[in-house]
Order: sequence, then structure tokens, then C-alpha cells
Amino acid sequence: MQRSAGRVATRILAQATTSASQVAPAAGSTGPASSGASTGLVRHLSSSSPWNPPITVDTINPKVVKTEYAVRGEIVARAQLVQQELATKPSSHPFQEIVSLNIGNPQSLGQQPVTFFREVLALCDYPALLDKSETHALFSSDAIARAYKIIDSIPGRATGAYSHSQGVKSIREEIAAGIAARDGYPANADDIFLTDGASPGVHMMMQMLISSEQDGILCPIPQYPLYSASIALHGGTLVPYYLDESSQWGLEIHELKQQLDAARAAGTRVRALVVINPGNPTGQVLAEENQKQIIQFCRDEGLLLLADEVYQENIYEETKSFHSFKKVARSMGLMDKDVSLVSYHSVSKGYYGECGKRGGYMEVTGLAPEVRDQLYKVASVNLCSNITGQILMSLVMNPPKPGDESYDNFIKERDGILSSLARRAQMLTDALNKLEGITCNKAEGAMYAFPRLHLPERAVKAAAAVKMVPDVFYARRLLDATGIVVVPGSGFGQVPGTFHFRVTILPQEGKMPDIIAKLTEFHQRFMDEFRD
Repeated sequence: MQRSAGRVATRILAQATTSASQVAPAAGSTGPASSGASTGLVRHLSSSSPWNPPITVDTINPKVVKTEYAVRGEIVARAQLVQQELATKPSSHPFQEIVSLNIGNPQSLGQQPVTFFREVLALCDYPALLDKSETHALFSSDAIARAYKIIDSIPGRATGAYSHSQGVKSIREEIAAGIAARDGYPANADDIFLTDGASPGVHMMMQMLISSEQDGILCPIPQYPLYSASIALHGGTLVPYYLDESSQWGLEIHELKQQLDAARAAGTRVRALVVINPGNPTGQVLAEENQKQIIQFCRDEGLLLLADEVYQENIYEETKSFHSFKKVARSMGLMDKDVSLVSYHSVSKGYYGECGKRGGYMEVTGLAPEVRDQLYKVASVNLCSNITGQILMSLVMNPPKPGDESYDNFIKERDGILSSLARRAQMLTDALNKLEGITCNKAEGAMYAFPRLHLPERAVKAAAAVKMVPDVFYARRLLDATGIVVVPGSGFGQVPGTFHFRVTILPQEGKMPDIIAKLTEFHQRFMDEFRD
């Protein structure tokens, strides 16, 4: 009705501004409308009170305004504008392309998808292929067999249908089996909630935990801004604990205790502890003994442990290994009745890098049945996660086995990607540590380096003069000079008075030397310009 009224008003205004001879006679009139009538109508419309938009930044939910997400923040917005300018005028900037090193998006930088995974997905999304004779010449036999098994277990045999709100039961069973094989301890399909990537699972738990600003969540600093954003969006309080940069971004229990006690003394009800392992943006891999201390801390302090484990495949330091928090808890003899834990995984990272497929899960253990019922209700609001992402998550947790036709090629692809990532991580951190005014811990895991900038005082003052945080100032200058996009460390949180930036290790290995050369040249010029 409102749209119809709007169209009528627009039509009347258009008629009123035409000449009298062009205006159609009004209903019931004996002749054409006079120009005076038209002028009067225009005068009446233009003299009416100004239109006030029903929604403005001042009237929307202030929690939304407060929410920030630096990975796609102001530097990225600037990069998108520059990209448009390059498209229309290639000579408008001193470079030909934008190099997006701001986000862990492997396939956008040339990484190829894993063949087996895509074969199965193609067959599941178009099951009519399974009945064609040509399919056996195009697809591996184990991919065909897996697709049959999956599609036959989905109600309606259709990936375009809704599923159970936790996800297809058979797919959750596959994932539970994969978790059990990884950890050496049983897993239950009913503990699995399939989600569109790990992020919706984080939001679901924040909805469960946060009822007011008095509710706090302990988060690492630096942290992936999903956590600060989701806490702000749901109206809670981020309680920071600082990782120790001088000890490879170590997580110290005394720091956790100090920040917890301070928050409680200030009246904050601290509900949970977030741990990201391997670390984002910091790239550290926790030692098993440290994980035991963290679990005991949560148990002693009555905290829910939120374990972000999406980079569990991305380990580059030969002396380090990934251990899930659930595995470590079970090794300590702690069962569901002893500790509350939510573990997150995703198809976006690892060696597969299927960010756009939006698949993930959270495994929820140690929550009371009545709390689980409420969590299921929250999951049901979104009906279900996408089925393609669910299938892909099951494939990640149950890849080809020895003897399968796809196995050798799968191992070649997986190991090739991970070994290349390890070389790129070493290449980038070595280059950063050679630069004046930069120190960078080794990237033991994940997909990033998080170097510290020791900026000249003149650079800090120059940033203040244009009302920028110094690391934002540096990142903006880097973008404008080279087209390289990084994320300022201030978007992740950092010890006050320190400056960093996050850069991915994801450019193709052959392109890394050129990117390093551009970064090196820019940094040297920057330091010379602002040298004290």
C-alpha cells in the first residue's frame, strides 16, 4: 500500500511540473488543469515540512554502531575504492593491482580446491550425474561411493532442502567419528551443531551467555575481531587478557587470573574464556601442558571454555603439534560432568580454504540438558546451516583413506599446500625481521604474521596530526604506495603504546618475493621519511 501511494505521489509531482497542455484533465473536470493549479501543487509539496528518514545512525541499535570488524574495516574500504579507480583508469595509482593480504581467504589468492572434496560436492549437488555412465570416467570411484552414501542419507536426497537444525544426523555422525579418530576419545553426534562457518556458532554462544553489560567474556589480546564484534553486538563486556609477545605470544595463567579478578571486582560477571589455538592473528601453537593449565583454570573459576580450533591443520613448527582441548581434558580424566567446553572448527582454513562454502561446527560438551535445549532453540531460529557446507565439513573430518582411489592424489594436494604454507610463513617472517624497526615472532601456525612496528616519534606525531592511530597511518601509506592491504594491529587489540599489523602468508609462493620486495622498499622509504 505504501509503495502504491509513493508511485501515485511521484506521478502527481511529475504531472505538476509539465506544461498545462500536457497535463491530463482531472477526473470530473470540463477542461485541462491550469498551470496555476500545477504551480500551486508544486508550491504545496515543496513547502511541506522536511522529510525525516525513519532510520539514521542516531536511531539504530547503538550496539551495532559500537561494533567494529577491522578485517574488513577502513583500510579495506579504501582498497575497494582504489580498485574501482584502477579499473577505470589504470594509471591512477603507482601500481596495477590490489594485493589483499588482510584476510585468510586462500582461494582468492590462487589456492586450488581439493579435488576429492569438490568431486563429492558436485555429485551431491547434482545427483542425476550418479546415474550417468560418463560419470565413472570423470569422477573417482571413492568420490562416487561417498556421494551415494551422503545423498542417500539426506531426507529427500536434495541438498536444497532444509535439514535438522543441528544438521543432517548422518553427517554429524561422520564428523563425530572424525573427532574420535583425531582425539582417541569418543564423540557424540548429538553434541555437534553444524553452522555456516565457525562465526555463527560464536554468535549463538554469545546470545546464550550475554544478557547485559555486566556479562563479560575473557578474550586474548590480540584477538580475532569476531569476538570483540560479537560481544559488542550482543551488549556484553570484553575482558582482555594479554598474550606475551616476548615469549612467542604465550598465554600466562597469572595474567588470566589477574584480569579475571579485576573484572569481578568491577562488578562484571565473567562467563567464559576464549582461547584461539593456533592463534589468530598471532600464529602461536599452545603446548599441551599450557592447555591443561587453562582447562584447570576454567574448572576452578567456573568458566565456559570457548576453544577456537579452526586452524588445527595449519601447523608449521616441527616441534609443535595440535591437541584439541577436548582431547586434553579427557587425558586429564575430565568428562562432561567435570568441565564445560565448546569447540569450533571450520572448512574455511586448513589446507582446504573453502571460505565461501560456509561450513563449520561446534561441539558442545559439559552443558546441562536444559541448557542444551535452549541452545537448540537458538539454532532452530536459523532453521539449519547450508547443506553443502555440512557435507564439506564431513569430508574434512573424514577424508580419503589408504586404499581409496583418491588417496594418493589427496595426500599430494594436502601436503603440497601445507608444506608451501610453511615455506611462505618462514619466508615472510624472515623478511620482516630484516627490516629496520620491525620485529616478528615466528608463525608456528594459522595463516598470518603479526609483526610489531617500532615507529619513529615523527611518524607517531604525523599520524596524530591527521587523527589516525599510528598503525592505521602506516597501513594506509602502505596501501597508497604499493596496493598491499594489511590490517592495523589496533583492530585486533594490542598492549597500549605498541603498534602492529597483520599480514597473511597466503599469496602464491612464486609471488611472495615480489610482494616482500615491495613491502621492503616501502618500509625503508617510510623510515627514512620519518627518521628522528
